[in-house]
This record gives sequence, structure tokens and C-alpha cells, in this order.
Amino acid sequence: MPQIEILSPQSRWPKEFAEIGARLRSSLGPLALAINHIGSTSVPGLDAKDVIDIQVSVRSLDPVGPLRDAIEAAGYRLRDDVWFDHVPAGDDPDAEHWAKRVGGAPEGGRRTHIHIRVLGRPNERYALLFRDFLRAAPPAATSYGLIKRELAARHADDADAYYAVKDPVCDLIMAAAEPWALASGWTLPTSDA
Repeated sequence: MPQIEILSPQSRWPKEFAEIGARLRSSLGPLALAINHIGSTSVPGLDAKDVIDIQVSVRSLDPVGPLRDAIEAAGYRLRDDVWFDHVPAGDDPDAEHWAKRVGGAPEGGRRTHIHIRVLGRPNERYALLFRDFLRAAPPAATSYGLIKRELAARHADDADAYYAVKDPVCDLIMAAAEPWALASGWTLPTSDA
């Protein structure tokens, strides 16, 4: 089976997020300032990998112990290391703005990516604005889905090549999302879970 496979939209994705989000909310309690469904499965009608992406917004990435304990209590695992999101061209490259912790399902579990980001940092905002813009602009979402399908057809077994093209495409979408955010009065949404 290819490493990267893009599916047509699945009606089960919002329900799966709701179940996972509720489990995380119960376990994380006040550690989670917000829990949001992000990524392509959060955009109705968008083709996507069959992975539920969840953003957990927190005050700080450290100490890791309480976060790990809560994530594990919800039935997931959390990596010990800090990861860094792709820095969009022209954005402040300060690593602190792009730091996150990453968790997921145990072996054999429902494919889930948990992105733990600090509330108010650019990487937390990016994920939410990207999602909300694509929800409001179905033609952009459709075009993005086509790009992902073409990339997967050519690089299904090469994630580095897939993301080397996909990340700058996302930045182009964000170049359209920023003026949309200003014109529409968009603000950071509240928690989905």
C-alpha cells in the first residue's frame, strides 16, 4: 500500500474527530485551551489522506510530562522531541513560532495526528486560517484536492517529495487566505471539542 493515498471526502471524518476530540478534551482538561479539527479532513468536500488531524492549543509546550500523561490517558502517544512546522516564505523564522509537539494513535489505531501548538503563535493560527479559508472557498479547496491527488500519483512512496511541493502550495493558499481574513473579519475560532 502506498505511503500517501488521497481519498474522496468521507462522511465519517467529522464524527471521528468528534469522538477523538471528546476523548482528548476529557483527558487534557484545562491543559487544552482549544481542540480543533484541522487539515484536509476538516474541510467538507475536500479530498484527503485518511488521517484525522487535531490541533491542541496550549499555554506552553513544557513541561512535557503532564501533556504526555494526558495524551496517554486518552489512548494516544506523544513523542518526546519538539518538532518544527514549515516556515512560510517571508514569515519570521524564529523557531519558537513554529515549534510543536506531536502525538498520534498507537500501532493499529485509527490514524490520527495530534499537533500541540502554543496558543497565539503563527503555526497555531496558520492551521486554523488555512482550514477556515478552504471551508469558505470551495473552488480553492477543489483545486487543492486536485494538487494533492497529482502529487500522490507521482510521489506516493516519497513523503519528502510530496511535502516539498505541498508546503509551498499551502503557502500560496495562505496568500489568498490573509486578505480574505481581513475582509471577512475572521478571528481565531473557539474550540471544536
